[in-house]
Amino acid sequence: MAKVARLPANDRVPKARAKPRKRRRAQTRYFAFLSYSHRDEELADWLHRELEDFHVPTALAGKLTANGIVPKRLAPIFRDEHELAAADDLGEEISAALAASNFLIVLCTPSAATSHWTNAEIETFKRARPDGCVLAVIGGGEPFASDIAERADEECFPPALRERYDKRGRPTGQRAEPLAADLRGGADDRRMGFLKLVAGMLGVGLDDLVKRENTRRQRRLAWLSAASLSGMAITSMLAIAAIQARDSARDQRREAEGLVAFMLGDLKDKLEPIGRLDALDGVGTKVLDYYRKQDAADLPDNALLQRSRALSLSAQVAMLRGNVDNAQKLYGEALAGTAEAIRRQPNDPQRLYDHAQNVFWVGEIARQMGDSKTAEASARDYGEMAARMVRLDPDNIRWRMEKQNAEVELGVVLYEQRRFAEAQEQFTRGLGTIQALATADPGNGAFQQSVADTLAWLADSMMSQGRFADAIQRREYHVALLERLSARSRGDVAYRQRLVPAQRALANLYAFGGDLTGAIRTLQAAVAGADELVGIEGSNRQWAATAAAARLNLADVLLAANRSGDAALQITSACAAVAKLGQAASPATRDCQMLRAKLALTTGGTAVVPAQAAVAAARLVQSGDRLADRFMLAKAYRLLGDARARGGDAGDARVAWQAAANTLPAVAAERPGEIAERATIFERNGKAAEAAKLGAQLHELGYKLRSV
Repeated sequence: MAKVARLPANDRVPKARAKPRKRRRAQTRYFAFLSYSHRDEELADWLHRELEDFHVPTALAGKLTANGIVPKRLAPIFRDEHELAAADDLGEEISAALAASNFLIVLCTPSAATSHWTNAEIETFKRARPDGCVLAVIGGGEPFASDIAERADEECFPPALRERYDKRGRPTGQRAEPLAADLRGGADDRRMGFLKLVAGMLGVGLDDLVKRENTRRQRRLAWLSAASLSGMAITSMLAIAAIQARDSARDQRREAEGLVAFMLGDLKDKLEPIGRLDALDGVGTKVLDYYRKQDAADLPDNALLQRSRALSLSAQVAMLRGNVDNAQKLYGEALAGTAEAIRRQPNDPQRLYDHAQNVFWVGEIARQMGDSKTAEASARDYGEMAARMVRLDPDNIRWRMEKQNAEVELGVVLYEQRRFAEAQEQFTRGLGTIQALATADPGNGAFQQSVADTLAWLADSMMSQGRFADAIQRREYHVALLERLSARSRGDVAYRQRLVPAQRALANLYAFGGDLTGAIRTLQAAVAGADELVGIEGSNRQWAATAAAARLNLADVLLAANRSGDAALQITSACAAVAKLGQAASPATRDCQMLRAKLALTTGGTAVVPAQAAVAAARLVQSGDRLADRFMLAKAYRLLGDARARGGDAGDARVAWQAAANTLPAVAAERPGEIAERATIFERNGKAAEAAKLGAQLHELGYKLRSV
């Protein structure tokens, strides 16, 4: 989500509802990450098994130490071979697991010291978790043997383990002295080394742990000695059954959690691009069914986050199906889950990110439903969370991108409230953020596209205030950037279909300033580009609508330039395409009828019928901008009055003009084109002074497009 995918009104092509942005899968929390060379797999197997099977003595469990509260078990322990055998991207998954682990245990041998991957895992952990604890377990070789040239082959510590990192996760070049447990020697030495490792993780004294371990062994031996042979047999059978049941339950839980993660991750990502809504809905439903059997208040962190992701997925499907009420309910439930996750760990940027996505969509639904107050509050909350993520992790590009998204999102909300100057400030901030990221990574297409989208919003906010020169400068830059991106991508249609509405917006700015020649030339380029898209796939209704809109726009400017013959050709072609689309309540249908009426008024033809059709169509249109729709309906009434006056019916003309005046909305801020239409309607209704005042305002702004 880049989230700037929702384009300004002038840049929008007919589209399906916006798709929620992908979210990264929730991380599992691990007690420790076991890093080792696969040449030492046998020893790693033993250590992994001993760690996960170790029971912390009852007298120690629950105590508070420097490492936190002592747990009952040391599980789960992450091993890359066991956990990631079916992963698509090992590097990303391992990095996520390292970031989610409390400790890094490095099995140190000469093989590990020369292992590229073992060293990389240590580097990643120290960078991602500078406050984390790295524990060395010596399985062979000698620590710091590389200090002596002739013994370098005996070195068991990898290079990153031997170097100190600062609190920001940066190598300092200073020598580190990691905590180390020694497994070399006989069975007793290995057991003592293992207990030293456990003591280091729990933050308890080795003597205390050894004493309690010996005490527990002695009690167990005494009890076993006193038990009868039959009792021992029965107990053994029960113990075996209990262990098997425990292992089976643990395996089933891990398998279920793994399946849930797959469904919400890889499977969802494969289904989204092909639009399989039923399958996506099935994924969300299955996951929610799994978690409904458990008390949400008792869910561990990972399960809580996965449940919220399932709710968000179901809400996404509801949005795509047009069921906004259900989507609102589901996003609200997801929001409650991610809020609880943040309450548990308030300084986890990933949790803030997950919560921010739900906040965004709750606000977006409110915006679509006309609840501007909730939409603005959500946008501001979203911005505060994004800023907090950046403060917690300033070097994370994703968080900085999220901050840019939040700045632009608030700008969109303010723009739709017609608070154009405030919106411009937000778009300017967002543009500064994304331009810095794009400059740092010029090959990143997503950054470049976000620059283009933000430029479009900024230009529209300037245009709405009558700052045509500034708006033209941004739009020209915007069009040039899209042309470069299209050329670099060798004609990627994603850029080409964005270029057409961008050219239309630039042409309208030229026309507002009186440069009709430049406007016509730019619109002709837009029409040509739209026709190329239609030629690629004639059955694409979206591209057909884009081409029709470009032709209607060109016809309007041609009429303003007194080129009615050329305008007639464009109107005929565009309206035939609109009729094929069969969308009676669309802005395109309304605009076709209005342009037919304008053409008839310009050439002396009969304009009443198309003007009446324009009024009827304008009444049906609900574009999402209620005030803009009202202005267009008022314009349709004005054209109907002009048509009746041209036909000699002065009484009905006055009725239509009065209807136009009554339809005009009362707004705090009007765009220049709306001011021009209001002035024309005032003039038709005999309010010369009011019309003249508005005309002077337009002259001061430099608006020169005459009304037809």
